[in-house]
Amino acid sequence: MNKKWGTPVHVPMAMMYQESSFKHNARPPMQYWFGFIPVGRASSAYGYSQAKTLTWDDYVRETGNSWSSRSNFDDAMDFMGWFTYKTHKINGVSKWDARNQYLNYHEGWGGYKRGSYRNKQWLVKVAGTVDQRAKRYAAQYNKCKDDLDSSWLWRLFFA
Repeated sequence: MNKKWGTPVHVPMAMMYQESSFKHNARPPMQYWFGFIPVGRASSAYGYSQAKTLTWDDYVRETGNSWSSRSNFDDAMDFMGWFTYKTHKINGVSKWDARNQYLNYHEGWGGYKRGSYRNKQWLVKVAGTVDQRAKRYAAQYNKCKDDLDSSWLWRLFFA
């Protein structure tokens, strides 16, 4: 994902944690009419990335990744790399800017451009949390990057 889309790993990891807590089959809660008649979910979001069906379909069409699955971690990370890449192209947000990448992810590219998040202080606060988590993930990753980048065989004998 990092090599393909140019997005640092810590940004989508922090966004993914916020969206699904790394649960492969996460979904929005079921909504009920009169408190007990199920009427469906608030959105079609699903999987690690909580990607909505229409956005996932755009990703599949644009990348040709037709066998991808929202419940597959690698596919979800690739999707988030694609999304951050597109966010950079459409709204000029740095791929390293976890706060504004998350606001785009939550509000959509048009919503972000219109500033819809400005009327949602709870969302601005959550975006700050995502930004702080991304910084923590980056620091943790930098401490063990060399070990992670070495081969499993090298780690087996020399770590």
